[in-house]
Amino acid sequence: MTPDSAELPGSFYRAAGQGRYESTAATAGPWSPKAQHAGPPSALLGRALERHGAREGFRIARITLEIPRPVPVGDLQVEVRAIRSGGRAELLEGELTSGGRPVLLARAWRIAASPRETPPLRPEAAPPPLPGPQPPPVMAGAHLGGYVSAMEWRFPPGGGFDTPGPGTVWARQRIPLVDGEPDTPLTRALTLADSNWAVAFELDHVGRLVINTDVTLALHRDPVGSWLHLTAATAASPDGSGLASGRLDDAAGDCGRILQTLLVADR
Repeated sequence: MTPDSAELPGSFYRAAGQGRYESTAATAGPWSPKAQHAGPPSALLGRALERHGAREGFRIARITLEIPRPVPVGDLQVEVRAIRSGGRAELLEGELTSGGRPVLLARAWRIAASPRETPPLRPEAAPPPLPGPQPPPVMAGAHLGGYVSAMEWRFPPGGGFDTPGPGTVWARQRIPLVDGEPDTPLTRALTLADSNWAVAFELDHVGRLVINTDVTLALHRDPVGSWLHLTAATAASPDGSGLASGRLDDAAGDCGRILQTLLVADR
């Protein structure tokens, strides 16, 4: 069982000053209570990137996160810088470290927002309606007391983490990213984005080692509201690798895409 709201930490992180953050137990991923799900640290790094030299009329349109090693549930240091800053586009870079070692790297394009008269090209069908409240989800062999519990999940009938993909789900945070601070459209999207391949489980991730090495989130518009919808599927090939691809929607429809490279190996 997963804990109720009263038993959850008040946030995923607590700011400790000078770019340092204390991770709470809510960041723990499904594979170990000592290692974070990549969603919260991705959002923490994304938060720092969008704040760095923020410019009116600019938005982060794409961010790619590399995961060189598991992110421990502990103190994290955040550093960001601009690689290239121009009149219409900026390339930003960020790093999360733990004990002096890099645990998450990011590059993001912050670009000028498109003109108001740009046509809203949205060829995708609208997402299904938000289902009603559901019991806490289950996931075979998983630690459910951290990130999985800190998010609210609503699957379609017959769906769930243990149902082979492709899959869909509505989800939202039950706690804020940083204690005492409002979340942003970008951080909400990043907190969820790494769950894309879990919604798309089609490879045997219990009998084999299946892990993602990266997350790319591309947003053609900023998502609106706390509820976000994932539509995800996995491709894989012998002598190759896996690729989880997903579409991100809010209540108004399509707003972005997610890609994750999957390492597939024998245990």
